[in-house]
Amino acid sequence: MIATHHLVKTYGAFTAVDDVSLEVAPGEIHGFLGPNGAGKTTTIKIIAGLLKPTSGRVVVNGHDLATEAEAAKASLGFIPDRPFIYEKLTAGEFLRFHAGLYGLDGDGVTQRIREMLELFELSRWEGELVESFSHGMKQRLVMSAAFLHRPRAVVVDEPMIGLDPRGARLIKDVFRRMSQHGVAILMSTHTLEVAEEMCDRISIILKGRIIARGTVDELRVMAGGADEQLTPVFLKLTGGSALQEIDEIV
Repeated sequence: MIATHHLVKTYGAFTAVDDVSLEVAPGEIHGFLGPNGAGKTTTIKIIAGLLKPTSGRVVVNGHDLATEAEAAKASLGFIPDRPFIYEKLTAGEFLRFHAGLYGLDGDGVTQRIREMLELFELSRWEGELVESFSHGMKQRLVMSAAFLHRPRAVVVDEPMIGLDPRGARLIKDVFRRMSQHGVAILMSTHTLEVAEEMCDRISIILKGRIIARGTVDELRVMAGGADEQLTPVFLKLTGGSALQEIDEIV
């Protein structure tokens, strides 16, 4: 479970996140949408513990991030939009290093690493240096690391960037499988068709504030278009401020 309560993040006179409250239930894939600069990545970094909020609370699987930071982060997987990878390590070494960050050791770690490599179709490259990987392979490696410690909640920022159609389909299947096992997933994306296909609920943020929340059908009703795809619905709800995202999709 992921919950934020009245999050605020200010930089001087500028308010990047303005009273954001949301909840992602176990087993839910929750989309987080908004134009560039709306506050999505700032909110995600606060949930991941990379930024401190000016005010408000974050609770991950029952642990308050302010008072139980270690327990909260130990139960959370984080997939940033621009991950850093030690490219002079092999895929297996990178995952073992990542496992060590979470205090995982023993015989079970080797088996878990092999499970993740197989799940993300990287088994053939376990002994290869990461620097030889394509961008899509690196993305899949980062995701395998995020799920390595069996988190009960995952925050992911732009998961489909740089993936070919096969890679994108694989990630969609993995996310659905994880959600079916009770993992709560908060997913920020610019790709509206991905949100429409995958998400149980969606929150739309604009100028730091949540302006709409619901299922795709509920958002259609809010926008007055019962049969429309998510892209025109999103444009209506944001006042047409998403043109750059639409250009990226086409």
